[in-house]
Amino acid sequence: MSSSSLPDPWVRPAAAVPSGVAGTGGLVDRHGRVATDLRVSLTDRCNLRCTYCMPPEGLDWLPKVEVLTDEEIVRLVRIGVEELGIREVRFTGGEPLLRPGLVGIVAATTALRPRPEVSLTTNSIGLARVAPALAAAGLDRINCSLDTVDPVRFKQLTHRDRLDDVLAGLAAAQAAGLTPVKVNAVLMRGMNEDDAVPLLDFCLEHGYQLRFIEQMPLDAHHAWTRGQMVTAEDILERLSAAHTLTPDTEDRGSAPAERWLVDGGPATVGVIASVTRSFCGACDRTRLTADGQIRNCLFAREESDLRTAMRAGATDAELADRWRIATLAKLPGHGIDDPSFLQPSRPMSAIGG
Repeated sequence: MSSSSLPDPWVRPAAAVPSGVAGTGGLVDRHGRVATDLRVSLTDRCNLRCTYCMPPEGLDWLPKVEVLTDEEIVRLVRIGVEELGIREVRFTGGEPLLRPGLVGIVAATTALRPRPEVSLTTNSIGLARVAPALAAAGLDRINCSLDTVDPVRFKQLTHRDRLDDVLAGLAAAQAAGLTPVKVNAVLMRGMNEDDAVPLLDFCLEHGYQLRFIEQMPLDAHHAWTRGQMVTAEDILERLSAAHTLTPDTEDRGSAPAERWLVDGGPATVGVIASVTRSFCGACDRTRLTADGQIRNCLFAREESDLRTAMRAGATDAELADRWRIATLAKLPGHGIDDPSFLQPSRPMSAIGG
């Protein structure tokens, strides 16, 4: 998984700072979009083996020397917030709860000024133990990945018998005030598409906010096909058989989820139609991988290396300029519908959700 072993054009070489770019504010691309939402992968490691993400035997993890240290992560996040206009920071993985320094990283991030909104995407295994410490560190909320509430199917999907731990983590997050607790679910044809309504009923009962996400071509084994994907329309049809759904008229802004009121509200359910109803035109995200690469999109096939420059002694201003340059190259869309589309070499666990 070393970046040095990945095929070109995976990592973009360091570029000279173009005239008129240096020190000129935030992360603006050539299409006028401004990135204010930073996704930071803290590790590529995970303690589940979700079918749509990685094989049962796992993957070759990044060598420790290539992974950013806690101090390096905090420095880059600080540059994003103080120099580049980042207003939201979400820590992801792999599984971020496997990062020993997570609580300290969160505390350092919430201490920044202006203070960003700080959240965590997790599978919730171990969250029951650490939720109070994360809340004390200033974490605002969590997103939990949960694709079924059926114990047998959970084990089939993840190759681990850990549903009870996940549910305990959700409850602990809610008790610690990390709300709203959001649940992200991916449905796969022939596996868990029948879980749509049970998942919604579970979230309605416990006061969690459910969002379904269309399965994306980010699996390690490249088995995704559009014809086998459970689409947003499929999901809404299943939910509508059990509940009355009314479009939420509140402006979604750059939020990826389209929302519906459930049985008149106030509860809602969201659907992120990443493939069939792309929202690239309003994208406000930038991504930092666990090994210090800037990515403009989940589906990008190029990355910009900040780690090497940082370890070579680059100043904050120089790192900010490199980040700005990387953002200029952001494409107008993910291109899944283009015949020339190629799935990224890195799977989701190595990119960060």
